[in-house]
Parts: sequence; C-alpha cells; structure tokens
Amino acid sequence: MTSIAKAPGKIILFGEHFVVYENRAILGAINKYATVTSEKINTDNILISSSLGQSSIKKDEEVSSVEKKFRPFFYIAKQLISKNGFDKGISIKIESEIPIGAGLGSSSACCVAAAASISNLFGNTNEKEILELSIQAEKTIFPNSSGADCTVSVHGGIIEYQKEKGFSKIDTKNEFNFLIIDSEQIHATDKVVERVKKFKNENTNVFTELCSEEERLITKALESMKNNDLKTIGKCMAQNQIFLEQIGVSNDELLSIIEEIEMITFGAKITGAGDGGCVIALTEEGSDLSEYTNTTKYQTYHVSIQKTGMQVFNS
Repeated sequence: MTSIAKAPGKIILFGEHFVVYENRAILGAINKYATVTSEKINTDNILISSSLGQSSIKKDEEVSSVEKKFRPFFYIAKQLISKNGFDKGISIKIESEIPIGAGLGSSSACCVAAAASISNLFGNTNEKEILELSIQAEKTIFPNSSGADCTVSVHGGIIEYQKEKGFSKIDTKNEFNFLIIDSEQIHATDKVVERVKKFKNENTNVFTELCSEEERLITKALESMKNNDLKTIGKCMAQNQIFLEQIGVSNDELLSIIEEIEMITFGAKITGAGDGGCVIALTEEGSDLSEYTNTTKYQTYHVSIQKTGMQVFNS
C-alpha cells in the first residue's frame, strides 16, 4: 500500500511573539500544501527523498546523527516502526509548494503530512496522535516550538491558540483572502525570539502593556472576523504591525513593502518571526492587484484560508 497525506501551510494573523508570553495568537491554514507519500519496504532502512535532497539511515540508527533538515521525518518513522513492532523499513517522499524559511509553516506542514502518511500505513489516522507526533518531530529542529503551526495544519481553518490552554477553532463562515509578499530576506527565528526576550527583560513595563494591548486587539479582531468586517480586520492588522515594530522584529525592507501594499489592500503586517520572511495583506475576493504583482520585484502568492486540515489517501 502507498499512503499519501497532505497538510496546509499557515499564516499568523495576530499575536506572533506575544504568544510566547502566554498571550493568544490567531492562525489560519492556507491553500498551499505539503504532500508526503510513504510505503513499507523490504529493507531495514528509512529512506527520504525531497527537494532538499535524499537521505537514508538504518531503522535502529540514532536520529541525532543525521542532517537537521531530515531529522523530523526519521523521528516520525522510527517512532511508528517501534510502536507498531514493524521489522522492516519505510520510504518517504516529501513534496511541498510552501516556500521554505518564509514563515508560512513549511516544516510544520511537512511534519504533519509525514506523521499522517506513515501512521496511515499502520491503519491509524487519529488526529490527536498525529498532532502530538508532529509537534515532537518538529522539536527535533525547533526545541521551543509552541505547537501552534502543527495544530492549525492538522485542523485547518482559523484557530485561536494559547500556550497553556491549547487551541480552539474560530467558527466563521466567511472567506478570507490574502496576498503574501515574500521579502526573500533570510531570518533566523531563534535569534529574533532572543531579541524579543532581551527587549522584554530591558523594558518590562512597556512589554507588559503591549501584551495587554495585543489581547484587546485580538478580541476586537475576532469579533470583526465573525462579522466579516474586512476594514476593521485590516486596521487591526496595521495596529499589530505597530506593536511588532515596537518590539524590534521589523526592518526597513519589510516596512517599505507594507507601506506600498497597504495603500491598495485593507491592511498589512509581517507574519511569523519577522526580520525577514513574508508580509500578508488582507484583500477582497476577486480584487485585481495585478498592477502590483506584475511590477514588484518580490515573489507574491494569492492565498485563502483553507478550512480543511490534513487529508489522507491510499493508492
């Protein structure tokens, strides 16, 4: 049997960085996917092929000995081989249309799709177990992962996420459309997170007040999303961007993108760690942004919120 699973990438609509300090964050699954195809094989190896290259280990080899980028997938395969008492190996093919390193949840979507695909080889498609395995796998490369990206990839739609309380799905019948602009600036998430921590420690009162303001903003944004009030959602995004600038995760290039795109959309902000990566702008369905997308030097993507999370198929 060949098992195929796909899982969506994500954007963070509100609350990045603040979510690390017990605040809420709002995330949305987008219609860009990672797809993983797996099958059982008659050797003792775990084989991986992807656009990032190929790798192979014996199924009893330590995950820590392999390249970081392949670790989550070996981890998932080893866990499931052991749990199911399987005495052979597995081949794993990873394909993704989600840009890598752009803050759009590429690694999380790949982890979810891999966990779903390989679990299905053993007859298990339990969402809770797949999510837990995906988060543990992602932690082999991002030890401080909150699990939010994997959560929205498994469940789809829009979720409210808080570190201690977990997630709840936002029930909205409305469609939301975005233009993603990729600055193509390389950023290191862990370094940006450390910078925010330093800002917090040096400006305790300011940071505490920003956390409170972000909470109020999220409450307003959620109400606006349920009412499909795109203008107010856009204003909330612009305000969230100001908070992110205050904690030092924006830069001149991102600001120039935001200033240009917010003139022709409802509002824009960075998404994810910042200091590079992508800007998201809220648009109206069917709005013509071709003049911008055809002339900008940046890679752009039209996306919508994807209400379905991970999906599993047999072939």
